[in-house]
Amino acid sequence: MTDGTTTRTPSAPVLVGGLAATLGLAAACWVGTVRWTSGMDLGTATSLGTFAHFIPAWLVMTAAMMLPAAAPTVVRHARGRGMRAAPGFVAAYLAVWALVGFAVYALYRPHGSVVAGVLVLAAGGYEFTPVKRYCRRRCHQVRSGSELGLYCVGSNAGLMLLPLALGPMSVAWMGVAAVLMVAQRLLPAKTAVDVPVGLAILGLGALVLVAPSAVPGLMTQMTTQMAPMPTM
Repeated sequence: MTDGTTTRTPSAPVLVGGLAATLGLAAACWVGTVRWTSGMDLGTATSLGTFAHFIPAWLVMTAAMMLPAAAPTVVRHARGRGMRAAPGFVAAYLAVWALVGFAVYALYRPHGSVVAGVLVLAAGGYEFTPVKRYCRRRCHQVRSGSELGLYCVGSNAGLMLLPLALGPMSVAWMGVAAVLMVAQRLLPAKTAVDVPVGLAILGLGALVLVAPSAVPGLMTQMTTQMAPMPTM
């Protein structure tokens, strides 16, 4: 017996529209990120500025980096519950990353190449941990935006550490991390793919430690002064 109502599965054009909307929002956030961070990248010497300035920038940057990888899950959620559920799903997902931003602001400090190298090595090592594998697998089994956010944080913690270690306002390092996140989200977990990525990150960490000048944008002329990031 039913209540007389039926659940309609969204049509293909509607789902394509949802995917386009998610990716369009990500593209807009990339444009905002480029504009927001213009002239603010001081490599390892970058400061996060005031809290009121950082949190909106963090939300825009994380949306730019994370939404492309989350788009397939958003579409799958819309297929099961309708397109009206998609905005709430995305909002809950980004809310989790907003909370991560609070922790980043509390813990991050401008630093030198030694700290940067150690952090990158930690990021590479994290790629081989059971926590990484578990969270990456569960990203494909979530039922809510907040759940996706939690497992996404667990899966991408190491990759998010890369731009924080090498330059939190570097669009280039954000782009590298975003590409790796999308690849890991779309490709199945395979040793032939995942191990080289982890080893490459470890190699980058070693390079930062032994030859920091060889890493583009890592050290700036203002590094020794540890100058604060200008606010807008």
